[in-house]
Amino acid sequence: MLDLRPVLYTLGSLICMLAIGMLVPIVVDVLAGNANWQIFLLTMVMSFAVGGMFVLANRGTGDGLTMRQAFLLTTLAWAVLPAFAALPLAFSELNLTYTDAYFEAISGLTTTGSTILSGLDHAPPGLLIWRALLQWFGGIGVVVMAVAVLPMLQVGGMQVFRTESFETVEKILPRAGQISVVISGLYLAFTAICALLYIIAGMGSFDAVAHAMATISTGGFSTRDDSMGHFDSYAIDMITLAFMIIGATPFLLFLQVLRGKPLSLWNDEQTRGFVKLVIILCFSVTLWLVIWKDFSPLEAFRYGSFNIISVLTGTGYATTDYALWGSFSATLFFLVMFIGGCAGSTSCGIKIFRFQVLLKSMRSWVNHIIQPNGVFVPTYNRRPITEDVKSSVMAFMTLFLVIFILLSAAISGTGEDWITSFSSAGTALANVGPGLGEKVGPAGNFSGLADSAKWLMSAGMLIGRLEVFSVLVLFSPAFWRG
Repeated sequence: MLDLRPVLYTLGSLICMLAIGMLVPIVVDVLAGNANWQIFLLTMVMSFAVGGMFVLANRGTGDGLTMRQAFLLTTLAWAVLPAFAALPLAFSELNLTYTDAYFEAISGLTTTGSTILSGLDHAPPGLLIWRALLQWFGGIGVVVMAVAVLPMLQVGGMQVFRTESFETVEKILPRAGQISVVISGLYLAFTAICALLYIIAGMGSFDAVAHAMATISTGGFSTRDDSMGHFDSYAIDMITLAFMIIGATPFLLFLQVLRGKPLSLWNDEQTRGFVKLVIILCFSVTLWLVIWKDFSPLEAFRYGSFNIISVLTGTGYATTDYALWGSFSATLFFLVMFIGGCAGSTSCGIKIFRFQVLLKSMRSWVNHIIQPNGVFVPTYNRRPITEDVKSSVMAFMTLFLVIFILLSAAISGTGEDWITSFSSAGTALANVGPGLGEKVGPAGNFSGLADSAKWLMSAGMLIGRLEVFSVLVLFSPAFWRG
């Protein structure tokens, strides 16, 4: 029988931490003279009371989690925390249904960035900073999960990083818990630098802090209905572009750079592949806009690079409605949204390393067909790719595709057209943000979807953020019998 007490103890602690985070929007609303702070105070007390009960009822059981308990806690945390994070949104002056509030909250914590809100330019400042905080919390949660949890659980090929992650940990700090603290400090520093640069570039301090949190977390929630297009600044666009790329890069490697190993980023095969892909995509879209859409080279680079990298990293910011660029851009953006950034970053999607492992394995198979007696062992970061990694990656990508098709069909069953259904399912599973088409594209939002479609998308965000297997393993009877 699975002992739930350590899981509930840790879950209660996380709920209490979320409740403490509500102090930030309370302070912001009080300083702005907005009465919405009372809603945050009420929900903070409610959340802290529930979390506190979990902690007190299960105290003394929180040290050490088995693998099965870690699986359960990982899924429960990302499903339950949005339920409490949604309360200030549901009780606010925005008059949201709980379905809409939960959709917005889980979109924030999973750093998806899909929204049902409009009128952001005039929304209470506390709610705007709360949305940004949810993404910021979610971003650091994803990094810690990727460094300390997923390699241990061997999810979707993540075990390829298990040895490397913990060797790195041993070289930098003695325990994984300590490296999580250092990564959090680095994450905070990047956020502060990004906010400072935004202010220097002409953005107001409130907008700068909110957008910095959403940028480094590759979340993409904005304080403006027009997203980054509201500011219409080349400097702000380039700052955002740089920090979206930073957010999609493994944070452990930045620690090695700080320790005097500046080539650590380039020596990592995943990061090299990501940088090369960024260059190819930026060049391709820029060239296409110049040739076929009569953009000037400077405009083409600015709008093309910003928006394609926003989709690639799963940030979801937009400076223009790229859906109007034609069928080529719509197809390219749709395909790119599934790729994502690097494992160990705040980014999303299938991840670069899985495509690399797949391509290396395919090359090995082809070579073996050509030379049956030859021995071809694919390597990744100078280590042999083991059979369990190959099979895990193949299983992940197959299951990801199957879930995408099923989710698209389910959303279509709620009455949506196929473009809306496919792009909504894709943006949820890949945690990207905007979809395609007039309804849910970069110029729209998801408020027009049926409640059932929003709950389906919420499930898709959870599954995508937790790398598919972390959620689906809970539906196995063997998991509960073991």
